[in-house]
Amino acid sequence: MTDNIPLQPVRRPKRNDSKNRNGCCPWSRCCGMGDFRPRTVWLGHPEKREQRYPRNVINNQKYNFFTFLPAVLFNQFKYFFNLYFLLLACSQFINELRLGALYTYWVPLGLVLAITIMREAVEEIRCYLRDKEVNSQIYSKLSTRGTVKVKSSGIQVGDLIIVEKNQRVPADMIFLRTSERNGSCFLRTDQLDGETDWKLRLPVACTQRLPTAGDLLQIRSYVYAEEPNIDIHNFVGTFTREDGDPPVNESLSIENTLWASTVVASGTVVGVVIYTGRELRSVMNTSNPRHKVGLFDLEVNCLTKILFGALVVVSLVMVALQHFTGRWYLQIIRFLLLFSNIVPISLRVNLDMGKMVFSWMIKKDSKIPGTVVRASTIPEQLGRISYLLTDKTGTLTLNEMVFRRLHLGTVAYGMDSMDEVQSHVFSAYTQPSHDLQASRAPAATKVRKTISSRVHEAVKAIALVHNVTPVYEANGVTDQAEAEQHYEDTCRVYQASSPDEVSLVQWTESVGLTLVGRDHSSMQLRTPTGQILNFTILQIFPFTYESKRMGIIVRDESTGEITFYMKGADVVMAGIVQYNDWLEEECGNMAREGLRVLVVSKKSLTEEQYQDFEARYVQAKLSVHDRSLKVATVIESLEMEMELLCLTGVEDQLQTDVRPTLEILRNAGIKVLKGGVGGSQCAFFAVHVAVSSLSPVSIHTYKESRLGDGGNDVSMIQEADCGVGVEGKEGKQASLAADFSVTQFKHLGRLLMVHGRNSYKRSAALSQFVIHRSLCISAMQAVFSSVFYFASVPLYQGFLIIGYSTIYTMFPVFSLVLDKDVKSEVAMLYPELYKDLLKGRPLSFKTFLTWVLISIYQGSIIMYGALLLFDSEFLHIVSISFTSLILTELLMVALTIQTWHWLMIVGELLSLSCYIASLVFLPSLIDIYFITTVSFLWKVTVITLVSCLPLYILKYLRRRFSPPNYSKLTT
Repeated sequence: MTDNIPLQPVRRPKRNDSKNRNGCCPWSRCCGMGDFRPRTVWLGHPEKREQRYPRNVINNQKYNFFTFLPAVLFNQFKYFFNLYFLLLACSQFINELRLGALYTYWVPLGLVLAITIMREAVEEIRCYLRDKEVNSQIYSKLSTRGTVKVKSSGIQVGDLIIVEKNQRVPADMIFLRTSERNGSCFLRTDQLDGETDWKLRLPVACTQRLPTAGDLLQIRSYVYAEEPNIDIHNFVGTFTREDGDPPVNESLSIENTLWASTVVASGTVVGVVIYTGRELRSVMNTSNPRHKVGLFDLEVNCLTKILFGALVVVSLVMVALQHFTGRWYLQIIRFLLLFSNIVPISLRVNLDMGKMVFSWMIKKDSKIPGTVVRASTIPEQLGRISYLLTDKTGTLTLNEMVFRRLHLGTVAYGMDSMDEVQSHVFSAYTQPSHDLQASRAPAATKVRKTISSRVHEAVKAIALVHNVTPVYEANGVTDQAEAEQHYEDTCRVYQASSPDEVSLVQWTESVGLTLVGRDHSSMQLRTPTGQILNFTILQIFPFTYESKRMGIIVRDESTGEITFYMKGADVVMAGIVQYNDWLEEECGNMAREGLRVLVVSKKSLTEEQYQDFEARYVQAKLSVHDRSLKVATVIESLEMEMELLCLTGVEDQLQTDVRPTLEILRNAGIKVLKGGVGGSQCAFFAVHVAVSSLSPVSIHTYKESRLGDGGNDVSMIQEADCGVGVEGKEGKQASLAADFSVTQFKHLGRLLMVHGRNSYKRSAALSQFVIHRSLCISAMQAVFSSVFYFASVPLYQGFLIIGYSTIYTMFPVFSLVLDKDVKSEVAMLYPELYKDLLKGRPLSFKTFLTWVLISIYQGSIIMYGALLLFDSEFLHIVSISFTSLILTELLMVALTIQTWHWLMIVGELLSLSCYIASLVFLPSLIDIYFITTVSFLWKVTVITLVSCLPLYILKYLRRRFSPPNYSKLTT
């Protein structure tokens, strides 16, 4: 099944004409990347192409072999944080600035860069393999040598490509032939437009009539196609056969297209390629989602800037206390290097690794199976959601429409009175004398119609004005022979581009008028008595978002009557139907009940009226310039004084888990919003009101608050600070474009309340502790330099400075990503706990200042204690202070942990063991014999207790007299 290949979803970015139209470089023309232009494509003769076209390759990679390393390094060093550490490392090549071994600066920086490069390389390789799989798919091509095999990447404009059932369409093509007996085919377009309903496509009539597919190479014909553009819902072109007598000209529209990334759902099709490569509709609509930076990362960046400011101030103070003597400017640089630990280089690495752990936890949570994390850089953002913007269809509903109301103006039928409708339809076909004649009479004859005739007219109109096609299946395989021949009800399923359409046809079947057959030129209805009514489809006017209506002209084969049926939204139909005094009021009443309302109308046409219309319509459809406007003008000439038949009301079934999930979100302080008029207004979401997708404009209205998303609108998901797609029946487009995707709406509660909350609180604790770890050793360095006449001499040399932030403290500190204040069940039961996170308290200037003061206090105590208690050798100062520092960090981690995990204990013991074991290999840095004495042990114990015990006491007192909210729940 090739439709399972992970393709990029269609997105709708703001188009950058200068880039998209002129290529990506000055030399784009030489590689077939010139301006987009209309083209004439000869069937089966790519050598006749009038210009060079792009290769038919999909390339979603960000780099190539030569640009990978330079681009990755540039992206890293364009940020101040990494550039700062690069300059520090480079400064060590200058003898006057060198403070220690080169590796003490280059190893940490190299580790950070290595992790980043490996992560980017893995993503790039995955992307390359996905692209290779798509580009290497094999297709059949018609040629003068017969049918040959060709890779997708080898397909050219003008090639005649055969696409089998369940095979992905490799390029944008014009539909020429199908193996289906009804002369049409269905496409699955969920990877193109996000909709799972099948789309009906029609081949070019001239080529479909050819005896065999091979005859396509024998005729002299070409397709004129408009220039490539991003509109996947429209197409303007013409088909011309020159060797006919007379020459054949046919208008081509969206119904004759096979866009790349769609999948053929029925039969085998043949098409001629008109667009390839970057000119594909799907590629032109695809844009890389913006790189999202979470609010937490912005706050951390702000704190690192503050720390850098503190670094500069401390360095200047040290030089000022020396009265700026000698080459003081070099001293400033040396002090900047000496206190560089104030800005922790390991902070970014720890946070990135933490994000990977949080993302892994989300994916592995058995209570929200199928959840996918596509943006592993912002899991903590799930804990900061203030507004939830959501689209109703398919997200909060089952996307299964049920017919609820038929309104005729003077009488309305609800679910409890559908048996009356069925009775009226039955009587219309069993007593065809007066009622049926009245129903067939033109509106101008003023014949008073009975309720039965009015109901029959309405049901008949609903059964005809749609794009639904009945498909007959036997044993899971489409069987257009036996099953279709007898119109077996058990084998019939309805396919349409909208669930609304299916619900209407299913309702007419329930009341006695059944759609049993349809192709591109005819339709068959079965009456309650079993009679088959045949209708010829003369014209179809599909629904568009601009027109908000659809129409069909049919001829009743039994009477020869031509009727124009139309249905659409009340806002457009009000100006089309004859004047009445109830339409607006009743549409409002039904909408307030949560129903989707359609207005159904009809107009009888004489043969002369229709022939006049057809001539003008065909002429307009053959226009290349302004075709849409000309066609709309001709259609509007019919849309006047139409007879209003009825109103229909359908309702989408609400998911059973929606109400409790919405209640959880509201209790958590999250405001659930829906789109207003024009997408510029927002209001509290009401589950009974159908809402439309929101545009990026409305999102920017709430940009000061962090936004989440539960909708299926890709633009909203991409603009939201944290986009969540729900894999509903509307398709996978939102899921593919989202930062996170869930399989059910109810999973959103656990995603935010549990994982979002934990990720944010753990990230805050981790970042604060990494900052504390760096400030603590910097405070010790400041005390040491002050005592020794403000000398720019490092306290710790070589491996000690690297080991401190890696093997000696890394495991316990990083184990904070497993910490949690309450169990997940409690977090779901009390969503009010989420409110505290919205205030940003876990990582605020207040908590930051608190940790700064703790770091200064502990660093000063350790350093002064070591200076006060050491005997005579300087090496003893290093031994006492560094051991006390390691023990203090391990105890502080234990003080911070709220719920112990066995890996935390392992981390603590492992770090302590690594430190003790490494002392054997550091004789030049630590006195091994001294650390085995009782004097060393009691001095380290005293210093460690003085640095940590007061904080334990303060923590106990705070929990005793001012406990946090979650502590009450844990007891």
